Amino acid sequence: MKKITTLLFILLFSISMFANVSQSEKDALIKLYQSTNGNQWTVKWDLLSPVSTWYGVKVLDEKVISVRLADNNLVGEIPVEIVNLVSLQELDLHKNQISGNIPSTIGKLKEMKVLNLSFNKLSGTIPPSVCEMSNLKDLELYMNSLSGELPMQIGALKQLEILSLFNNEIEGEIPNSLYDIKTIKTLLLNSNKLVGELSRDVENMTSLENLSLFDNKMIGQVPMQLEKLDHLKEMNISYNRFNGLVSKDLAVLDTLNMTMLNEQGITVLLDVTTDRNSAIVSED
Repeated sequence: MKKITTLLFILLFSISMFANVSQSEKDALIKLYQSTNGNQWTVKWDLLSPVSTWYGVKVLDEKVISVRLADNNLVGEIPVEIVNLVSLQELDLHKNQISGNIPSTIGKLKEMKVLNLSFNKLSGTIPPSVCEMSNLKDLELYMNSLSGELPMQIGALKQLEILSLFNNEIEGEIPNSLYDIKTIKTLLLNSNKLVGELSRDVENMTSLENLSLFDNKMIGQVPMQLEKLDHLKEMNISYNRFNGLVSKDLAVLDTLNMTMLNEQGITVLLDVTTDRNSAIVSED
């Protein structure tokens, strides 16, 4: 009887030693592998080995917390089953050939801190459910073919520090809620189809260090409230249709010295002055 007890103890101990993630999480990863042509990945997974040994997968307490497969020749689409990785904190699929849409239920990943799907072939809109990722700090979707408008509730991402969406086909105005994110340090929305004005509420983004709205279709006066952003080090808002006068301090910050396009598509420079009451544009 004592020997049987000892054997059972050893068996249970061995099982605990080799315990792995839940079947649901494993199935989600396998679906990702299959949906993105895993057999052609640069570094493949051995599906017969424990999940914790799979390239780019980090497991903690039997939960998948990170999947990092950047530049690994993923070709295909992100499966909806990805949301079954309920403890996922980081998903980095940067620089692959992933197409299709971002799963509409992506917001179910409540623990997500870093979502990087940049430099792929994604299309469709940014799912509103992204705004439900309350722990998100880094959202990078640049260099895709995303269209539609920014989610209206994007301001719900109260811990967001990086929002990088440049080189897409995003249109419409910047949602007012975006200006309420006080933690944001890097805001890159350049080379899209954004319209409307840059709100004076931009002064609320007190942590902002890098702002790029270059190459959009935005209009109106450049808000002097930008000068209140003490941490702002880099800015490029040129090649829009902003008008009026700007201060010397703002002009110095702009990489292209406030070069705009007028209604005829001709490049013009905004006048640099300390007088904020005028609205004159000089052609270059």
